[in-house]
Amino acid sequence: MLQLTSSPRDLSTAVNLLGAGELVALPFETVYGLAGDATNPDALRAIFRAKGRPADHPLIVHLASAEQLPDWAAAVPEAAWRLASAFWPGPLTLVLPAARTVSPLVTGGQTTVALRVPAHPVPQAVLLQLGRALAAPSANPFGQISPTTAAHVRSHLAGKIAAVVDGGPCAVGIESTIVDLSSEHPSILRPGAITAEMLAAYLSLSDTVAAAAPRVPGALASHYAPRTPCYRIAAELTEAPFLGQRIGLLALRRPDWPVAKFWPMPTQPEGYARALYAALHEADASSCEILLIALPPDEPAWAAIHDRLRRATRFL
Repeated sequence: MLQLTSSPRDLSTAVNLLGAGELVALPFETVYGLAGDATNPDALRAIFRAKGRPADHPLIVHLASAEQLPDWAAAVPEAAWRLASAFWPGPLTLVLPAARTVSPLVTGGQTTVALRVPAHPVPQAVLLQLGRALAAPSANPFGQISPTTAAHVRSHLAGKIAAVVDGGPCAVGIESTIVDLSSEHPSILRPGAITAEMLAAYLSLSDTVAAAAPRVPGALASHYAPRTPCYRIAAELTEAPFLGQRIGLLALRRPDWPVAKFWPMPTQPEGYARALYAALHEADASSCEILLIALPPDEPAWAAIHDRLRRATRFL
């Protein structure tokens, strides 16, 4: 695996590799993405192989600008243009009816496609130079902890992809918000940094997700999970669980009971999101036999964090 920087010369190398159908991990503002040419079936198949990703699990297509929406969507409702104007480039993915030309490898065999315009300067530059859209799920084995540094990518995908561009730690730290605009009742299919409160200023959201809603990345019951057994606990837990085992704990504050390793987490949701996956990677690589995560506040601003923790852990 080539280790590239964000220099113009190295980005040209990344563009050449992508143009040849190779896979390159790129830093996004959300997490590192495993990028491939979204118009190249061989590159799309390679993404699924490298990740061990189920064939029916759709990919998010990254565009250089909102002007490319009609190239990928069969219909672009006014709500999509409003959200694109407000939040793109940025960590928001829109699910729309797919154009006939979109490969079923991208859609997972569905009639919808997930689209976004990233804000990070590296994929922005690559998209402009390549002149084609990128499919880019998180650059990690399917279901495991998403990468927020190039080192995370190298530790999991070495020998499976052509290169990784090191753009430093991701600014957001969790995956994009996904909004379904393919039906009459828009809904959030995956929470993220763009919150329901922020979206409500631009469209009316359904409180429930329809049973027939499209499948989207990161929506399985188990996802983002460490290899070490991991449990979420109430922040008020007063007795040490798993006596006799080496316990690692991620929490806003240290408990009164002893732990082998403690990772203090930021007290604000934005900082917590930036730190979460990096802390989980470090904890998973430690000597701890059990990982515990003390739940943060149960408030709307923490919805995306709670979503990731529910999928990555079991409740004790």
